[in-house]
Amino acid sequence: MPSTIRTSRLVLGGWADDDAGWYADLVAERSTSAARRGEPPTPRTNGRPDHDAATASVRSLAATVGTPLPLHPVRLGGTGAALGYCGLVVGRSTAAEPELAYEFLEAAHGHGYATEAAAAVVDAARFAGYPRLWATIRAWNAPSFAVAGRLGFVRDPAATAAHPEPDDGRGEQVWNRLDL
Repeated sequence: MPSTIRTSRLVLGGWADDDAGWYADLVAERSTSAARRGEPPTPRTNGRPDHDAATASVRSLAATVGTPLPLHPVRLGGTGAALGYCGLVVGRSTAAEPELAYEFLEAAHGHGYATEAAAAVVDAARFAGYPRLWATIRAWNAPSFAVAGRLGFVRDPAATAAHPEPDDGRGEQVWNRLDL
């Protein structure tokens, strides 16, 4: 997968240590949203990480860029303002058929950035020869289902049934498939 992906408005590139601030903000927003839904805290939703923890996460993410499974920061092309991240991960799937992952700061919602970034990652994955991508989305997450639907993902009841997860209070995990 390429180290940098560009669209008409966005740059999906590499991580830097100074991304720790906005990344910590993103985790804090995720944690607040989970608490509003009444979800129990998890390691991913346990509040805003401190600077050292956020920097460690960003450095770990930086190591993925330029690999077959990159997770890119997404920035506005004109200003470089950070919006979120998008890329491929093993997640609940496999390296041969990875998951598409995306998460954006709340201020970036509603502008089409997630769809634009994810479409660019899907195109790069197709060019790289991946036969299929997956997206696992919590049943309550209508905005993520909308993005996945615009990209051509379809819900896969057989895959959802084949990968049951215990009810941990966060809602059912629904598998969505995109054959490339």
